Amino acid sequence: MDPASSDSPDDNQTRERQRSASGCTDTDADVHLRVICYDETVRKLDHYYGIVKRQLLQNQSISLGIFPSTSQDHRVGDVRTSIYCAASIWSLFQAYRRIDDDRGKAYELGQSCVKCMRGILTCWMRQCEHVESFKKGQNPKFALHAKFHLLTGEEVISSEEYGHLQIDIVSLYLLFLVQMITSGLQIIYTMDEVTFVQNLVYYVERAYRTPDFGMWERGSKYNNGTPELHASSIGLAKAALEAINGCNLFGEKGASWSVIFVDIDAHNRNRSIFETLLPRESSSKNVDVSLLCAISFPAFATHDQMLYSKTRNQIVSLLEGKHGFKRFHRDGYGTVLEDNKRRYYHIAETKVFEKIECEWPLFFLFMIIEGMFKGNEEQVEQYKNKLKPLVKRDKWGDPVVPKYYYVHRDQVNLERSEPGSQGRQPSSEGNPRNLFLWGQSVWIIASLLMDGLLHINELDIIRRHLPSYNRPRKGGRYSAFQRTRYMKEGTASDLVVQVVLIAESMRLQAMMATYGIQTQTPHEVEPVQIWPPRELVKVYQNLGVSEKLGLQGRPTRPIGALGTSKIYRVCGQTVLCYPLVFEVSDFYLSHDMALLIDDIKSELHFVGKYWRLSGRPTVCVLIREEHMRDIHFRELLDLLAQLKTGYCDGLKVRTGRLQNLISSSCIEHLDFMSALDIDLDIKPFEQLQHASIGYQSLTDVPRAITYSEDSMSFKDMELQPTHEVINVLRSVSTLHGQTQLLGILLRREGPDFQIDGHPVGERVLALLSQASSLRYWRTVRECTALLSKEVESISPYITTVLVSGKQLTVGYGKDEVLLDRPVQPGGIHDLFYNASLQTHNVVQAVLQQEVVLYCGKLIATHTHLFNGILNIRVGWVIKAMTYYLHDVCHSKETVEGLAPSEVRRLLVKVLSLDEWAQQEKQAKMSCGCLWGSEGLRGQCQSPTQRFPNNQAKWGSSMTTALHRRREVRLTPQQIRVIDGCLGRTPKRFYEKVFNILRKTPLGVRLCDQLLPQHPTISEMSSGELNFALTVQSLLNHIQHPEYRQIVVELFSVVATILERNPELKFLHVLNLDQIFKDAFKMFLKDHGREWTDDASTFYNASHVVVSSYLARAVVNFMLTGDMRSEIEEGLTCKVS
Repeated sequence: MDPASSDSPDDNQTRERQRSASGCTDTDADVHLRVICYDETVRKLDHYYGIVKRQLLQNQSISLGIFPSTSQDHRVGDVRTSIYCAASIWSLFQAYRRIDDDRGKAYELGQSCVKCMRGILTCWMRQCEHVESFKKGQNPKFALHAKFHLLTGEEVISSEEYGHLQIDIVSLYLLFLVQMITSGLQIIYTMDEVTFVQNLVYYVERAYRTPDFGMWERGSKYNNGTPELHASSIGLAKAALEAINGCNLFGEKGASWSVIFVDIDAHNRNRSIFETLLPRESSSKNVDVSLLCAISFPAFATHDQMLYSKTRNQIVSLLEGKHGFKRFHRDGYGTVLEDNKRRYYHIAETKVFEKIECEWPLFFLFMIIEGMFKGNEEQVEQYKNKLKPLVKRDKWGDPVVPKYYYVHRDQVNLERSEPGSQGRQPSSEGNPRNLFLWGQSVWIIASLLMDGLLHINELDIIRRHLPSYNRPRKGGRYSAFQRTRYMKEGTASDLVVQVVLIAESMRLQAMMATYGIQTQTPHEVEPVQIWPPRELVKVYQNLGVSEKLGLQGRPTRPIGALGTSKIYRVCGQTVLCYPLVFEVSDFYLSHDMALLIDDIKSELHFVGKYWRLSGRPTVCVLIREEHMRDIHFRELLDLLAQLKTGYCDGLKVRTGRLQNLISSSCIEHLDFMSALDIDLDIKPFEQLQHASIGYQSLTDVPRAITYSEDSMSFKDMELQPTHEVINVLRSVSTLHGQTQLLGILLRREGPDFQIDGHPVGERVLALLSQASSLRYWRTVRECTALLSKEVESISPYITTVLVSGKQLTVGYGKDEVLLDRPVQPGGIHDLFYNASLQTHNVVQAVLQQEVVLYCGKLIATHTHLFNGILNIRVGWVIKAMTYYLHDVCHSKETVEGLAPSEVRRLLVKVLSLDEWAQQEKQAKMSCGCLWGSEGLRGQCQSPTQRFPNNQAKWGSSMTTALHRRREVRLTPQQIRVIDGCLGRTPKRFYEKVFNILRKTPLGVRLCDQLLPQHPTISEMSSGELNFALTVQSLLNHIQHPEYRQIVVELFSVVATILERNPELKFLHVLNLDQIFKDAFKMFLKDHGREWTDDASTFYNASHVVVSSYLARAVVNFMLTGDMRSEIEEGLTCKVS
């Protein structure tokens, strides 16, 4: 029985009277408390409404709704400032939606926000021709402008006068556009605007390969007009692509044709390269506060906790000051020493800004917002207290955030000598009479969050701050970047990649069945169609087309591995595309079965690792009849049998009938095609028809023969008349001989020149086809080069190499072409088919393309192979491969005569030399053998060379002697030659060279080239990528790779001596060539030999021996008076 029920009626009445006497009931108290809180909320909101009206809306353009960067500017509207002002106004709009009676203020704020976003869109839509041109070539002169006339929206400054190319601005616009539309605002009105926004997506999709001017509008930190790849721009682009994919721009009431589509492979390249660059911002900027906006609010571009923490900690530790954050090191903007009359700096001018860079309080606000999203109250309080003394007040008592704080001219020297010791002055922008609107808008957002008027989920409606597995599940018909929880650490250990095996014909299917491999034919998967990826490109070309705007839709870019792993619904049809690796292309790589097997494995692992969409990926493995005739077909059977077990080298896979796998697949509905009246000329993959299905066993299949022939040079025919060349051609039966002679005629007479009724060009094509069927790779490569063919989609791989902090050089000798920025697809042909390469060796044009492709793939998955290599000189890499083949393995083969798969494995072996060196060191230590001891010099050799552990992934066993797992010993000279060809350097090498330059006022001389102390160290810092590239350019003048490695060792020796003797300083030029000669002379003298120009014996000495002679030569160089030191006063120089 309830105890309350035992109370008497009198007791109950007594308690009721007591409640009445207290003034109100418990319910009344709750209502009263809510009313008080409600009134307080309204009062606070109205306070911020007044600030927004006075500080922001007062400065909004009456015609376009955009904003200037400062309140005193009545002419120029700034797009970045406008976006942040719109975001600030929208934040208050979101806060007002909490209360029931806002007296129309929420609607006013919402419409002001809409007007601004539409104003920006209007300005950009007037530049449609820029967008179309930019899509084709990413030329900065076609960039969308970042500044417009405040009232008319017209261009106010040209691309020649200002760096308009700022990818992050367009990405920021797309990001907030999605946030605002998701909140219910109607910003996009017409299909013309939808089409334009789709083209803005194309505009930012290639951010990963587009050097821009970045958030600070100046490009490189040297402010010389050079754009760079900026991690912050790429991060914003990645975030924008994730946000807008599948977004209906008309909101919840929108139709299927107002949905935006994103290329998942372009997104993945942006993600990959963004994470590769972090924590670095660009080549010239190791750290930049702009990355804060990429890794935190508003982009939240990475949820990799290690990358995030590393980048954030670097920003805080290196850039934070008492008055805000520096933008980056040696930033001259706003300092008293900057000449405002000049647009660009002089060479080495950035040195004068060191340690006096301006500090921006704005980024204290970003740190407060980050703290709110992270739930870190301590961080919020910390930066709130730091910001408090920096904020000014206007006549209404409203807070005013200065743009930056600078060091006064009188205190510059004191600040340099003791950073952080001097007070700073606020800038003229960001005072009560001239508001810095970007700062004011971010202050309003931060204040709304701190006062509890705005929740982080109202500021970030699409939940970008959460990992994708924690975001609300998207419904609807369109793919979404939404990984499941098991992928939260960035791995896909539990992801299942679905594999559909498609046989080209029924007889191939029957033959595969005899080996237990169940496949389907194109007829059996109907009504699902199997498409080549090029047919899907045709469909996507119709996305974003507008004759009225002059926009031609999606550029003809290939569909990548992730894009072909979706199942598509197009105009009522269900479609599965097979990947590009199965496409039979003009380039010869598709004819190498072993390479195809490697590529299938790589494709599956790539999809498994980088899949980010809801639903499982479905990969179509296409088996052709021509595969049966290849000598590696049994290896393909082994792979298919492995897939049947459910695993492929640790990756979970599921094979099955396509009809059974569709329900768990990622399905993309291309509904935009339904609204178009277009008759597409689509050619699905056709099944081969045969009278019978007779092939039941591999033994019945006609095999490709192993072809070989004697090689003969016809180089002397270059000087003979054409009729003589033709006569010789008629009598030559060897493929290589015919190729050489046809090449002479092709270069001399052109492709249309007739020989026995057939044009030369057709004869070369026929020869290429014959050589391809025989797998005679030397002739295949030579014919391919004569026809000037290019490997497909090589541009992304060049970009992958460059953003990994490497440079790429193609060609030979003085005609080498340095690639330090991404190359457009249209520029590939001229890059490889230049006169110097053709003159050197016609095959090099295709062989160098091949090596670039392999390097691009390797560096993305096996980065450690490139440790210590800063400049990948492709011609020299091929020399290293040739040297290893001939001088180490003593093979008579040539690199151009190897199969593509063998070339790739040879490249991996050569790049793995660093691993062998480590094995050698361990082996020597374990056996107690000191490599440099006099008694064993010349007897101890390198240990057995082994394949790296991961090399098995690059293919199966080889048949040639080169590729057997046999023991190959390397001498010190061989190691130096290969390392010299690769340009490999030890750890901290460039830091050591920088320290040497500090002690060498007149610079370092090598091969008649001078590396001066200034402006080198005044322009650059020791950890800067550009400094390392400068040193590399000096070393590249050395033509003998073993000598190059000796010079690298010499730099290390000099650096060690200077580190142990910090009082020493060179007075004259440090001549490295002279020091080497002196060391070699001492080596010959100690061994009782006469002087010789052949230094092979010295090159073949151990590292310890060489270093000891170099050290003695350096000391002698010092003692000849070329050094200022205290040695002459009786002190000892420490060498050992």
